[in-house]
Amino acid sequence: MKRKYRKNKISVTAIVLLTGIILTTYSCSESWLEPKPLSFYTPENAYTDAAGFYSAITTCERNMRHEYFGDGAPILTEMILSDVAVEGTTDKAGPQMDLDVSLLPDANLNNTDRTKVGWYWYEGYKGIKYANVVIARIDDAEYTSEAERNAVLGSAYFHRAYRYNKLVHQFGDVPYLDWEINAPKYDFYTYDRWSILEKILPDLEFAYKWVPAKVDRGRTSKAAAGVLLMKVCMALGEWDRAIEVGKEIVAANPLMTERFTVNQNKPNTNLMFDLHSIEAKLDMSNSEGLMYVVSYPEVDGSARIATMRNGVPFWNSGNVKTPDGKVGTSQNVHKDETDPEMDLNASYGRGIGRVRATWYYTNMIWTDKELNDMRGIHNRDSWRRMEDLRYNNPSLKNEGNEWYGKNFVKPVAMSPEDTIRCWYSWPHYKLFVPDPLNSQKQGGETPWYIYRTAEVYLMIAESYYWKNDLASAAQYMNVVRTRAGADPLTASDVNIGAILDERARELYYEENRKSEITRIAYTFAKTGKPCEVFGGRVYKLDNFSGPGGIGANVKQDGINFYYDWVTAKSNFYNKGVKHKWAEYKISVHHVLWPVPANAINSNTGGVINQNIGYPGAENNIEPKIVPKDKTVLGPDAKEG
Repeated sequence: MKRKYRKNKISVTAIVLLTGIILTTYSCSESWLEPKPLSFYTPENAYTDAAGFYSAITTCERNMRHEYFGDGAPILTEMILSDVAVEGTTDKAGPQMDLDVSLLPDANLNNTDRTKVGWYWYEGYKGIKYANVVIARIDDAEYTSEAERNAVLGSAYFHRAYRYNKLVHQFGDVPYLDWEINAPKYDFYTYDRWSILEKILPDLEFAYKWVPAKVDRGRTSKAAAGVLLMKVCMALGEWDRAIEVGKEIVAANPLMTERFTVNQNKPNTNLMFDLHSIEAKLDMSNSEGLMYVVSYPEVDGSARIATMRNGVPFWNSGNVKTPDGKVGTSQNVHKDETDPEMDLNASYGRGIGRVRATWYYTNMIWTDKELNDMRGIHNRDSWRRMEDLRYNNPSLKNEGNEWYGKNFVKPVAMSPEDTIRCWYSWPHYKLFVPDPLNSQKQGGETPWYIYRTAEVYLMIAESYYWKNDLASAAQYMNVVRTRAGADPLTASDVNIGAILDERARELYYEENRKSEITRIAYTFAKTGKPCEVFGGRVYKLDNFSGPGGIGANVKQDGINFYYDWVTAKSNFYNKGVKHKWAEYKISVHHVLWPVPANAINSNTGGVINQNIGYPGAENNIEPKIVPKDKTVLGPDAKEG
């Protein structure tokens, strides 16, 4: 196909403005009443140059933002269905606690009070749709150079691959869309996940080659394309290429190892506070941030980051009482109070405990080797325990109650519901986001990291682990640990558990935790590598989700690594924690999420498979294979 390049271009915006000027100039003529096609938004008018295509890619970026922002943000589902957290909303039935009854294809899968599994399905394909418009029309525009064209195409490839990398680790085999769809379509088919990964791998190589290194905050950078390339390489077992790309990324984007930003002189802060502050995410000297989602007041709705609402305990529930039985807390502060620490709302945020951290995350991973770790519970600047907070209810002071101003003491008679939701530790340094526009401080406007250099170091380490080079794995893990103040590891310390522990320490509320564990589960099953953390247990692909069948709520060790790891580490699942609304339960098939039933049922001309273990899987057919040299939906389409 002929590619069009030009040195002098007029953007879509300029054309629209120019049209307005012409209409004003010739207002005496009746001809101005005739519609001018260039003044209307259509794909043909909009996608005429790189600027027009980047406008379409902005839609992909906005779609990414929604994963992290708002009450009950989708990222919570990735955390809740993993080892680091569980659903903490204990005042109603329906949230993701007993997964055997709540995580089903016909459940409400896109609900703030339940789960956002369905959000990942529908919004994932929205992002793919937006990217495919650019990919399909890439040669309909004019560019200043081949580099400009390829940078646009590389960004679109990145966004499509970004969604597919999530989908194949959340849902397994899924429909594959690789071209613009501009008419109703009801004949989708499921494609093999491995062939999808193999298809997007060269796309990411292209993106890594052509996407610029320096981009505006929120845009896809060369480094971001490289991180996603690494993730796909690792999913496919291409360890050497993942290591090669990772080393290039860390060489060009070093960790922040010295204090920076205007916050560095504030008391009770440290480097971790600097790194995760709003100021750091806006600071162009921050070499560690590789990709962000951005946020501006009142843009794209009113939803803010809400990390404090979602992740901080519900200390204001009224059930946090003093030892003498009085309500101990208030969102308000006594009129005579001068100690800013007594304003719990401003100091910590008005949490409701939606995402309840597990004992594994809040305690188990913080060993003696992490006594000086700035990211962990031993650091009183970075972390908060409920015992660090003080009773601040103004009525206590009015009554002369002795407990006013004293530290919290856990009530002996606290109910299971309140223990779950109202009493746990949290990483204050990461979740605290000033919220000046709300009376209830929930977490305000801030960019948020999607990819950071620290994760790249840990991905390199994991790649060396799969290659059985444990000394090199320890070396790269220690770069991150040393920056945080933790003791170094030796080769003998390294196994997949140590790697997951380190990812939890560094990437809480950043990574897609469930998807990463599922990726590792697939790798164990595909390679047959004995899993040392479970006594050399070997997994297989042919029963990855269990035996299936009606009521297939199988709870059996040795079927997949995801189930074994989550049940071993989450005290909620391995101790059978229950409250009046539910008992926390998980089964082996929850390694993959259910495809929403309405997506399957409305697809009347094709077959979208349901995952094994869920109702509807009995209707599955063999998934198709994505062709390596043709498109599935495009002009050179070829059946897989």
